Amino acid sequence: MSMLSEQISGVFPRADDIPDAHRLPSFIEQTEYLINGEFRHWQGPMGETFSPVRLHTAEGLVPVRLGRYPLLSEAEALTALDAAVTAYNHGRGRWPTMSVAGRIGHVEEFLRRFKACRAEVVKLLMWEVGKSLADSEKEFDRTAIYIEDTVEALKDLDRVSSRLDIREGIIGQIRRGPLGVALCMGPFNYPLNETFTTLIPALIMGNTVVFKPPRLGILLYRPLLTAFRDAFPPGVVNTVFGEGRKVVGPLMATGQIDVLAFIGSSQAADALKKQHPAPHRLRCVLGMGAKNPAIVLADADLDLAVRECILGSLSFNGQRCTAIKIIFVHKTIAERFLERLSAASAALKYGMPWEPGVFITPLPEGGKPEYLGKLVEDARNRGARVVNPDGGTINGSFFYPALVYPVAPGMRLYDEEQFGPVVPVVPFDDIETPIRYVVESNFGQQLSIFSSSSDATAALIDPLVNQVCRVNLNSQCQRGPDTFPFTGRKGSAEGTLSVSDALRVFSIRTLVAAKNVEQNKELIREITRERKSNFLSTDFIL
Repeated sequence: MSMLSEQISGVFPRADDIPDAHRLPSFIEQTEYLINGEFRHWQGPMGETFSPVRLHTAEGLVPVRLGRYPLLSEAEALTALDAAVTAYNHGRGRWPTMSVAGRIGHVEEFLRRFKACRAEVVKLLMWEVGKSLADSEKEFDRTAIYIEDTVEALKDLDRVSSRLDIREGIIGQIRRGPLGVALCMGPFNYPLNETFTTLIPALIMGNTVVFKPPRLGILLYRPLLTAFRDAFPPGVVNTVFGEGRKVVGPLMATGQIDVLAFIGSSQAADALKKQHPAPHRLRCVLGMGAKNPAIVLADADLDLAVRECILGSLSFNGQRCTAIKIIFVHKTIAERFLERLSAASAALKYGMPWEPGVFITPLPEGGKPEYLGKLVEDARNRGARVVNPDGGTINGSFFYPALVYPVAPGMRLYDEEQFGPVVPVVPFDDIETPIRYVVESNFGQQLSIFSSSSDATAALIDPLVNQVCRVNLNSQCQRGPDTFPFTGRKGSAEGTLSVSDALRVFSIRTLVAAKNVEQNKELIREITRERKSNFLSTDFIL
């Protein structure tokens, strides 16, 4: 056994080894869920949450039990939906008819309460999904900034809408109105941020919401339930916990969901859409799979390409839809690239989420290390090798990154989205090879190009922007900044998310119009002057 293998075998701590500041939180017995502005307490079946962190004990490695959460039934899910439907009341409810400034006030009050939960939520992020302390803090803080930016974006949008237009003898005011009831579901890898990038814009535009936290990352919402309850009117925010097939399917089948915001697999998204009895009425905001390639040309700056590819492939263990999931490298530089990539991988610190500078941490999905091991073994059986020493070593929920080369068509790693710390590298000598891969892929989110040649780069940009929705030059694939559009082609996304795009995707343009005659002008003057309408209004939000 190598020294590295021995270190990996001892990656998990004993309970006494955990620093006091990051010790296991008390066992969380969550029975409460939020419906119609009230906490209800569940006395039925419960689900259990285990941490990806395991502890060394006299009996060996033991998974850490974090807590339990309600496994609600169809009846409770439909009660949550009824509360949201009632609060929306066909667009006549208090929330959808409230002024923009009023809704902003509620969101700002929620933000104040949200920030007060930072320490508790960050600790639960670490323990529930294995995210490093630094990345957990970053996710929380980025979410707070996203809420602030959403408020400012809506102010800007409303200022433009606060004026009356007079065209062709018609007076009109155009604003954006809500769509109805939104069902919001986020992913485990960014259980807070990705959920809030749909939840907050849906709310602030006047929709009422039913949201289901991801199964991995569910307990971190417990401290936020009080903030939701106290910041929003009854029925505006309602929570559903439990197994998706038992609680989400019945919600869709009612036909009362107007907006589906879902981040997960395309198969799950298709199944949900099919359960809606009137899919033509359903607005969908979907973030699905991706197999983002990096294309490293012969003239690339190797140090830069390696640095960005390592970050893009292995940040949060590669568990990002925006991760670089396959690397095409020109044959003339392949060996030098692999040598440097292997060295960069070996330099990454691995360990527990609370350790300073840690980069590679345990995986939260049960059975994921074994799944990744099978992908690597399939590639080996078909002629590839693991380049880095001890790559693919498994210890419980921990998987040491594996750099696999040469990956080729027919291997599972070539097409399958691995969503974990396995880095497939494909050699090429004809640029048509990576281009054809992108064209034939079922995914179309992003890609990265590494080159020092403006001619070579430009020749790739023009065809590839019609295949993916973001082309990154000499940099890793990523989502941010949140002011940039985030979407995908093919099976990667439906709808566009950015701070401003999200406001539009959760709303629809609506207008009030009248012929430009004196009687109508006086009517409009009186309504706006005396502030009789929240929609037909010339108030300007500062």
